[in-house]
Amino acid sequence: MSMRSVLTPAALRDRGQVTIEFLGMTPTIIVTLIALWQVVLVGYTFILAGNAADEAVRQATAAEPGARQAACEAAGLKHLSEAWRSGADVTCGGSGYVTADVNLQVPILFPGTLSFPFTVHGHAGAVEEAD
Repeated sequence: MSMRSVLTPAALRDRGQVTIEFLGMTPTIIVTLIALWQVVLVGYTFILAGNAADEAVRQATAAEPGARQAACEAAGLKHLSEAWRSGADVTCGGSGYVTADVNLQVPILFPGTLSFPFTVHGHAGAVEEAD
């Protein structure tokens, strides 16, 4: 006599329980994964803003004061993908001690589509290079 032929009515009722429990947990698992992905995007935006500010101030300190803003903006936007570049704001200022400020919008789930109504700020400063 095999084990299959000895299933009790209670065992037959419980056979689909794991499937039902998994289906019940699926929305919770998906929402958790979406929340984690959004946290990754926010963190990545902070990294991009800081790097763009560093690149911008590096180029701004080497540029002539009249061409400083153009060099700053070009360097700040150079390494940003189109998803972050479209809403980016890069400004440089100062004399002697040059600063760069970069503001990036945080995308919602997919970079290049919608963005949150707040921005991530990156700031960097460096001493102007001597001739």
